Amino acid sequence: MSSEILYLSLFILFIIAVLAIDLGLLSKRDKKMSLREALIWTFVWVSCALGFYVFINQFGERIHGITDYASLQAVVEKYAKVVNLIPGDYEMSVELYRKNLALEFITGYLIEYALSVDNIFVIILIFSSFGVAERYHKRVLFWGILGAIVMRCLFIFSGSALVQSFSWIFYFFGALLIFTGVKMFMSKEDDENIDPQTHPIVKFFAKNFSVFPKYVSHHFIVKKGGKWLLTPLFIVLMVIEFTDLIFAVDSVPAVFSITADPYIIFFSNIFAIIGLRSLFFLITKVMHLFHYLKTGLALLLTFIGFKMIVHDWLHHIGFTTLHSLLIVLSILLVSIVASFIFPKKETETA
Repeated sequence: MSSEILYLSLFILFIIAVLAIDLGLLSKRDKKMSLREALIWTFVWVSCALGFYVFINQFGERIHGITDYASLQAVVEKYAKVVNLIPGDYEMSVELYRKNLALEFITGYLIEYALSVDNIFVIILIFSSFGVAERYHKRVLFWGILGAIVMRCLFIFSGSALVQSFSWIFYFFGALLIFTGVKMFMSKEDDENIDPQTHPIVKFFAKNFSVFPKYVSHHFIVKKGGKWLLTPLFIVLMVIEFTDLIFAVDSVPAVFSITADPYIIFFSNIFAIIGLRSLFFLITKVMHLFHYLKTGLALLLTFIGFKMIVHDWLHHIGFTTLHSLLIVLSILLVSIVASFIFPKKETETA
């Protein structure tokens, strides 16, 4: 347990340092991120995730403090029952464990990163509906990501405890993901409009707090007449946090279909989240090119939900983490290629 706490603490310190650098050095000016900047930072965050994948592939057993065959067997029994250990051969067994752990991480990361695209679509709608100037998007997204990290941490480790204690929750998560996938597939763009006046978060803060009636630069609170008031930008931030919480109900259980290890789920989630801001600015530039991506995400959620419901049968027939990774990649690749082969008609984008 001490090893787990150590690696979790070091990871959190790394994330805090990265966010501090981001806030202190890269967000001093209120300006929108260019396509070049978005591409560079997207590359940086993806490279960090791939670097962590390499680390797990080489030293993954250290996360749980595994030092011998007995401790390896205990961890596998708890978190990685798909790994078939070689009795008495610690070196070969731990190698199999590392490879599976690394695959679980990269598959979970890919799922989270892909599903964050749909989250980004909604955030774009929020900014548009609330009339937030583009130069303030970076600041709102930074604090939104910081809040999302805290919420995901609580959600993941509490969810893991529930799954360990009540196996039926796994089937509930599966059904929820299938429902969400089908709903996403059937939904139309007209169904995604956001009315700032009727949004529950807006109504809550308007009823319970003093809110200044207009934006005040990039400030979340202002002092007027000796009284501190919330600004509309703070309300937008809270709407985004609420939206991420809703998405977490889908995306976090999706990674539970890949691994039962809460630390791997947390690592994959956070790497996807910290890359969300640069991905947001990248998506806003090219979203019109990938109109079938949402269909792909709907199929992805449906597949993951189905996998959670029949996970015992899949394990019995030899379905592995690598198979999941290949299917996830195939769904995303086909949706992207289809977007280029069958581009949106001009009349549809008008």
